[in-house]
Amino acid sequence: MTAVSSARESLSHALNNRFLPNLEYLLQGSILDSAVEHLIHRLKGLCDNVDTSPETFNDLEVCMSLRQPNPNSNQPLLLRVRRALDRDAPFQMRYLGQPEVDQRRPTLVRSCMDCASTNGILEFLTEMGFRLEFEYIAKGYMFRKGRMKITVSKLVKIVPGKQQDMSNEPISQSYIVELSVVAPTGQENVGEEMRVFAEQLKPLVQLEKIDYKRLGGLP
Repeated sequence: MTAVSSARESLSHALNNRFLPNLEYLLQGSILDSAVEHLIHRLKGLCDNVDTSPETFNDLEVCMSLRQPNPNSNQPLLLRVRRALDRDAPFQMRYLGQPEVDQRRPTLVRSCMDCASTNGILEFLTEMGFRLEFEYIAKGYMFRKGRMKITVSKLVKIVPGKQQDMSNEPISQSYIVELSVVAPTGQENVGEEMRVFAEQLKPLVQLEKIDYKRLGGLP
């Protein structure tokens, strides 16, 4: 009981003092398949552990939604569940809030909560009333630069019975590039650090804050 009480006290202290990393700062862009090797080479030179190969990933990501009981709310609750296809690792569940696009900030900002979960999480969410929105495979490379994380991902459509096959229908002929930091509230200097790093990737890739609300209004 002492350990449990200590953990609860630590969590309460973190929340009260805004130590809990609950905001994601994000910049996104894309690069053609034909140019991705040049970007990988650039990132190897800029990021930590340049003497080793970048970390690779091959993950299935599932987005689940739950309609809100409040009739005044048009936005469903969305949860993302990710699991590794190439190694034995816990499932990862993530909540992402609505993005905040502030012209004074160099990055998009959204609330974010991550936690590890057991392999029965999708069945549990389905029993709670969540429904599948979409799913895809993301395969690529991950780099670190201090507290910044950079991923270069190829997105692949799900074909029933062939989740492990990377040759299945890529969504596009390009890779998604994301630069992100998860940090506590109030660390506004994070955005400037990311902007400076993103400048070093030009002209190979243009990382921007994307306004999803504006994209949703396109025909």
